[in-house]
Amino acid sequence: QVQLVESGGGSVQAGGSLRLSCTSSEYTYLRSCMGWFRQAPGSEREGVAAADFGSTYYADSVKGRFTISRDNAKNTVYLQMNSLKPEDTAKYFCAAAPGYGGDCLRKWIYNYWGQGTQVTVSS
Repeated sequence: QVQLVESGGGSVQAGGSLRLSCTSSEYTYLRSCMGWFRQAPGSEREGVAAADFGSTYYADSVKGRFTISRDNAKNTVYLQMNSLKPEDTAKYFCAAAPGYGGDCLRKWIYNYWGQGTQVTVSS
């Protein structure tokens, strides 16, 4: 069974940075869509950033501030978050979509999810 384990969340002041990591137990899924989603209390889970083997995808709200990257040798996907804002506060989830590529921010394609890691940005 595929396992996704996130780490790197925490509390930071506005303008600060955090890097989230997600390690997958299955190498092959790194050739398909891997994404980061977030969910704030009372809100729906939304796509933040995702990548397939050749492209990256970002929500408009994080473009220019967040960067998704992969280290295939470590089966790990990262989310570098810079210039954090209080509205970025949420629980962040890593997800995998085996067999899907392209337009990787489609939430419905993901069937493997991590347990989530909390990110809190104070003003």
